[in-house]
Amino acid sequence: MRKSKILLIVLVAAVALAFLAIILYQPTENLENIETETIIDMVGREVEIPLEIDRVLGTSPPTTLMIYMLAPDKLAGWSFMPNGEYIPQKYRDLPVVGGWFGTQSGNYENFIVMNPDVIFEGFHTEGDFRDTIYMRQKKFGDIPVVGVAETVDILYLKQSIQFVGKILDVENQSDELISFYDRMITMVSRRVSDIPDNEKRRVYYAEGPDGLMTDPKGSPHSQLIEICGGINIADCPLKMGYGRTEVNMEQVISWNPEIIIAGDQIFYDKIYSDPRWREIDAVKNHKVYLTPLSPFCWFDRPPGANTIIGIPWTAKILYPEKFDDIDIRDLTKEFYSKFYHYELTDEEVSQLLNGV
Repeated sequence: MRKSKILLIVLVAAVALAFLAIILYQPTENLENIETETIIDMVGREVEIPLEIDRVLGTSPPTTLMIYMLAPDKLAGWSFMPNGEYIPQKYRDLPVVGGWFGTQSGNYENFIVMNPDVIFEGFHTEGDFRDTIYMRQKKFGDIPVVGVAETVDILYLKQSIQFVGKILDVENQSDELISFYDRMITMVSRRVSDIPDNEKRRVYYAEGPDGLMTDPKGSPHSQLIEICGGINIADCPLKMGYGRTEVNMEQVISWNPEIIIAGDQIFYDKIYSDPRWREIDAVKNHKVYLTPLSPFCWFDRPPGANTIIGIPWTAKILYPEKFDDIDIRDLTKEFYSKFYHYELTDEEVSQLLNGV
């Protein structure tokens, strides 16, 4: 009887030890099977990342959009919900994990439970970015955080596109996007470079449902105006970060823009019937344009690689006589096919362009 009890105890102990060994051994085996490499990110940090990257997240819309445009099947979730249509359903159905941008404060757990191989953190080199990225890495633990510079400044996008393409092993796709960018920026810059200041179009960027928020010269949210040869007439303080400086109707009337770029459908739908705007030149001459918004805005919000297609669009509404040979419809189809992974119909292009 006593021998039986001893044998039972030994058996139970053996089973327990075997179970414990399985638990302890499994993570070690997984870790050993993951091949890694050490890279230098755009902050200058050494970061160890998997050689094979299949699941990626961005902590803000500009980095998230860059991942989608370059390697959509590697995107594990959105930092925000795409607008409207013109995006394949399998990508639209990806979860929204949030992030750190504008007035949004992300949730680390939302990211961790997605089990990404890499997290991209975009930053502006003039800001206090180093502390943020080191803090982000500490919060994310073993998940590598890779810093990507200047994801919102359209004049410096090429470096970040090239870097992300290399990390995700999609350099052919990043080269395609850089090539499209170069074509647009070179064409537009050459054609507007000789416009005298007194002949440049005076433009107001109307934000919000009442059109009384804007971003003046120097903001990444209104860059396309100057890039395309216009004058941003908003004489108001530059609001950093999310932007959107509040102005009043009297200011807009005194600025009297020739062209208004509307960033909000509600405002665009009512501006021609609103008596407060009636005497402004842009309204009198029917020069108010709603920026295409689906699935991502062409002009702003977020500023980033999505606004590359906004370069020829903005140039064409500012100076139609200089760009009458540019077929914006063909460029739109090309951009959406290559970088939004969606084949537009002629009807969908017409809906996007609102008659431009």
